[in-house]
Amino acid sequence: MSRDFTRSRRIEEQIQRILSDMFRTRINDPRLRLLVISAVKVSRDISVAWVYYSILDKDQSEQETENALSAATGFLRAGLAKELTIRRVPELRFKFEDTDKGMALERLIEKAVGKDNRQDD
Repeated sequence: MSRDFTRSRRIEEQIQRILSDMFRTRINDPRLRLLVISAVKVSRDISVAWVYYSILDKDQSEQETENALSAATGFLRAGLAKELTIRRVPELRFKFEDTDKGMALERLIEKAVGKDNRQDD
């Protein structure tokens, strides 16, 4: 049983890392530029991955982001297929997380950037 948990946890972390990298470097849709993946949970049989995300852009609607994610799902699954070490890429289901977490992440990012800027001076 613990072996299943370890494998699913490893796959969740891989999916989160790969998708985060894809959003940062390969996605050209401006509606997805300020999207942060906060967690990934996979089903027991790894056929479905729930991707929890937050939006850092206060002006962007949740519906607009959902539409962009729906349009990009095939591209994202293809990217996962190239990098994951499993036979079958799970179906991606995106779930919006409360903006409080997104705001907390934004504050942490701003704090880190501020520290970097002060160190550069």
